[in-house]
Amino acid sequence: MSFNEYYVAGMAVLGAGIAMLVGLGPAIGQGYAAGKGTEAVGRQPEAQGKITLTMILGQAVAETTGIYSFVIAFVLIGLAQTLLG
Repeated sequence: MSFNEYYVAGMAVLGAGIAMLVGLGPAIGQGYAAGKGTEAVGRQPEAQGKITLTMILGQAVAETTGIYSFVIAFVLIGLAQTLLG
């Protein structure tokens, strides 16, 4: 195994770690959206259904970013394992 394969494997593992840090963004965004949703329901209780629907849809879209980063991390770890044997 050459130096380049070790370097690529190391960078793949580093990239996987960075990809997992991306999961913090959706978590913060979803918490913020849930807080704003509860504030909106507190102000207009009669619109609870529409507010909840919109909030859940927004959280689902935000969650896809975290799922994509999780998948990318697994792909990079698989690459590193393939290179290192």
